[in-house]
Amino acid sequence: MQPALSVSDLSDRSRIIFRELVDSFLTTGTPVGSRTLSKLGSLGLSPASIRNVMQDLEELGLLAAPHTSAGRIPTERGLRLFVDGMMQVAQPDARETALIDREASTSGAPLEEVLSRTTAALSGLSQCAAMVVVPKAEPQLRALNFVPLAPGRVLAVLVGMDGSVENRVLDLPPDLPAAVLAQAENYVNARLSGLSLTAASGRLRQEVAANRAELDRLTADMVAQGLAAWSSDGARPILIVRGSAHLLDSGDLDRTRLLLEELEAKEEMARLLDQAREADALKIFIGAENKLFALSGSSVITAPYRGADGRIVGVVGVIGPTRLNYARVVPIVDFTANRLSRLMS
Repeated sequence: MQPALSVSDLSDRSRIIFRELVDSFLTTGTPVGSRTLSKLGSLGLSPASIRNVMQDLEELGLLAAPHTSAGRIPTERGLRLFVDGMMQVAQPDARETALIDREASTSGAPLEEVLSRTTAALSGLSQCAAMVVVPKAEPQLRALNFVPLAPGRVLAVLVGMDGSVENRVLDLPPDLPAAVLAQAENYVNARLSGLSLTAASGRLRQEVAANRAELDRLTADMVAQGLAAWSSDGARPILIVRGSAHLLDSGDLDRTRLLLEELEAKEEMARLLDQAREADALKIFIGAENKLFALSGSSVITAPYRGADGRIVGVVGVIGPTRLNYARVVPIVDFTANRLSRLMS
């Protein structure tokens, strides 16, 4: 593995040539030669001088030559250096922000529909496939029942207000009195029915702490286990993907086919975006930095959005070829995440 590089490791001349080359590549999508860079005028260098610098950059692993006689393109390592240390972000213009603002408004529509519209707008603006992870709809508790299976094992049956049913096997002390099961059921059904799982767990903790619950510690632990088992093993977040057709414009049909196949693996994509939820800010995955897209050589830009309590509830992002206009797409994704946070709150 090559050692990490920072912009400060490059000379002024190398830094300027590298930035100009990456900017040109991201604009045209084609290899950039020394003669093209010399014509920019701002460098004031001959093609031969530029070629020498490009050779040095190639030896550092920042550039690659796709063909023997062609110009150079930035490697994934080079793109990472550019994104982290050289990119000058352009703010979304008024038209772009107005479009996202319009779609990310409630207007009485269901949340999933609003998120779908917003994702479609993001896809159109970025010319990438856009994705959003819809927050899990936390079920409201209707009833909790415990069914003994064997000494030390109990089946917790949780019924939601929407009719959903979840069954989980709990490991409990083998000498647990039968009366404890009945007491736990009665407590949940009388005091916690109609609450979300988060609210139910919170009320239980408060009442136990204040010694108001008519439960002993063992019963309280049982109820808490039952609620936690359900809330930690719910359905996976819903993933919405819009604008996959934009990927066909990348020019590399083989890689595009791989990318589309990867997008079909929505469960894997949801897992990727779930990982992005752990980040407090926007994240950029370039090519092989994420195993899911290592073969297709794609980039993923994600940003979390938050609920009314400030906690991260979902992720929005785009996916496309590594030759993205990062300076333009990154702020659009970030702006969209901010507007979804405002929507959720």
